[in-house]
Amino acid sequence: MAESEFRSGFVCFVGRPNTGKSTLTNALVGTKIAITSSRPQTTRHTIRGIVHREHAQLILVDTPGLHRPRTLLGQRLNDLVRDTYSEVDVIAVCIPADEKIGPGDRWIVEQIKMMAPKTTVLGVVTKIDKVSRDQVAHQLMAVSQLLGPEAEVVPVSAVKGEQVEVLVDVIASKMPEGPAFYPDGEITDEPEETLMAELIREAALEGVRDELPHSLAVVIEEIQPYEANEDMLEVHALLYVERPSQKAIIIGKNGSRLKEVGTNARKQIEHILGTRIYLNLHVKVAKDWQRDPKQLGKLGF
Repeated sequence: MAESEFRSGFVCFVGRPNTGKSTLTNALVGTKIAITSSRPQTTRHTIRGIVHREHAQLILVDTPGLHRPRTLLGQRLNDLVRDTYSEVDVIAVCIPADEKIGPGDRWIVEQIKMMAPKTTVLGVVTKIDKVSRDQVAHQLMAVSQLLGPEAEVVPVSAVKGEQVEVLVDVIASKMPEGPAFYPDGEITDEPEETLMAELIREAALEGVRDELPHSLAVVIEEIQPYEANEDMLEVHALLYVERPSQKAIIIGKNGSRLKEVGTNARKQIEHILGTRIYLNLHVKVAKDWQRDPKQLGKLGF
């Protein structure tokens, strides 16, 4: 690539839950933006991370996972994915080195070919630190067969930082020539409220039973200077669940769990905002909100 050729464009990482997409996003951007969780469907918003390099700027678009929808929310999330697929320059399919390619991977690749036949597809074999070199080589071949001969496949370990820059270069080489979309130093174009809500949601989902992921929405009610200390911000957030039993899980015995959620989320938010905050959390029940168009709208879907 000639020195003068600056390239910029949009890329989204796709794959089954827990294939390392969010960890990879955070490794490329260099800070925590995407939610990392082993649960399906923890990402609700299109959070864009921005990767700045001397020769390129990559805008990472994070989509909710594609899945067979069971609720109105599921349908809306799928529509969001469809729109994203057709608008990005590169779709990177993430498949972990330590798991066999399964029906879920094949289904995702079929969906991509159907929804975005013209978009450049790239394979990423993640978590290469977990297996032997032979296994990595074997998986590279398998992913190459899955995606077809025209797709490049790159092995990476986001956790160890192995091959991350190689991946940046390969993605950059597929981007159109053009100027940067964002000023140097910006890492996301998401409003701060969205990032805060996502971080609170992540903290609330940490270590709880499987019934919660779909049923939890977080809304930032208001952000204002903190009266007791004007160098701090006061953030009021509402956590919506669908049933009283879920409310009890999130609050915990004598409020112990909610307190822990607040502490963890506060640290993450302060790290991203670079300012101290006082975080005020309340849990509310909004019965069956995932199936109610009015409530979905109110909660931002």
